[in-house]
Amino acid sequence: MARERNLTWHPTALEPAVRRNANGQRPLTLWFTGLSGSGKSTLAFELERLLIGQGVGCCVLDGDNIRHGLCSDLGFDARSRAENIRRVAEVARLMNEAGLVVMAAFISPYQRDRETARRIIGAERFHEIHVSAPLHVCEERDPKGLYRKARAGVLSGFTGVDDPYESPLQPELALNTAEVALEDCLEQLLARVRGAGAS
Repeated sequence: MARERNLTWHPTALEPAVRRNANGQRPLTLWFTGLSGSGKSTLAFELERLLIGQGVGCCVLDGDNIRHGLCSDLGFDARSRAENIRRVAEVARLMNEAGLVVMAAFISPYQRDRETARRIIGAERFHEIHVSAPLHVCEERDPKGLYRKARAGVLSGFTGVDDPYESPLQPELALNTAEVALEDCLEQLLARVRGAGAS
């Protein structure tokens, strides 16, 4: 006869430390912010490859995998941008609580929205990474042709053209991708992850 377990019918969540110990890593969110074409997603996905190669559980959140699903109902006005960032921050927080390292790559042009993300995720886990490059360099890269559309008047409210970008005041890390090679940027990011105890 099977032995009965004395269980109570009340949900009991695991403590974050239990998940952290099970995964052998400390969760954190690297929040990449910068103009379109500055290199945010490139750095995030390259860092993900390196971390997975080291056995670190991680995930990238960016416009392509968020705007087409979770936030497909949102536009690009200031209010929609704020809600987009709020939703992303909530997802990142849940992923952190599951023990994962998150790389969130979003223009997130407004300081107040990034502060909202920091508050939701938790200041101890949130690392703001300012990825920058001169506007003309971003326009030369223009991987999705968005600057051309903005300059032609097809897109309105495009950050860097007819909508402002508020640079972080005190980012945990600043990377100028027009001056620093990809490999060197990744080394600095890996050092940040190691310093936070996530690998």
